[in-house]
Amino acid sequence: MFSQSSEFDASRYERQLEIIQESGQKALSDASATIVGLGGLGSPAATYLAVAGLGKLILIDHDKASQSNLNRQFLHWEKDLSRRKTNSAVEKLSQLNSDITIETSDVKLTPSSKKDLPESDLIIGSLDNFRARYLVNEYAVEEGIPYIHGAVEGFEGQLTTIIPGQTPCLRCIFPEKPPDRKEIPVLGTTAGVIGTMMANEAIKYVTGKGSLAGNELILVDLANNEFERVNIKNDPGCPICGND
Repeated sequence: MFSQSSEFDASRYERQLEIIQESGQKALSDASATIVGLGGLGSPAATYLAVAGLGKLILIDHDKASQSNLNRQFLHWEKDLSRRKTNSAVEKLSQLNSDITIETSDVKLTPSSKKDLPESDLIIGSLDNFRARYLVNEYAVEEGIPYIHGAVEGFEGQLTTIIPGQTPCLRCIFPEKPPDRKEIPVLGTTAGVIGTMMANEAIKYVTGKGSLAGNELILVDLANNEFERVNIKNDPGCPICGND
């Protein structure tokens, strides 16, 4: 999966090298991740993967920054209003770590366009609707690519890591799409916590350190500082990953 042959600046990563060692840092340097959505979840996920030294980030978002994004989507500033989020994000992330490679796509996810998602070692789904989440889930299962899912509403958030062939997919967990909602209330700090947890899952997956949130859905209630781990199982009748 990772060649573990990339060069990296040990002085930049000296604090985390004590945790993941040189082999882990080389694995990060060789790895690639596709981040679908550069909003409240994608901003912290992309930022922490960039500063951790993940070698290649592929950023996908078709939207432009708006005033209502500014309370949580910190890759986009007041000067970026009406600017494409991909361009805004690249500007900030490249200044945080000029040693990594960043690619972008403004593609809008549709049943036909999901096949055009670029190849990478894992996918981080930083999305705000189940239509797009289902599309990413289908692509990840079809291509056998790990998919880190996160979602937020108000003070609450959720997280799971989907490893095709090993864990339930998103349709196993949520067989039916919830009713569409025009706007979902979100506190910026909630998105920050879940987005950071998603980046942490990616780092653990690449380096092999720690345990992943596979076969479980982590539920976070920041209003009451409560974390719950719910065991989940494959659905044999799942239309995406089932065997029936």
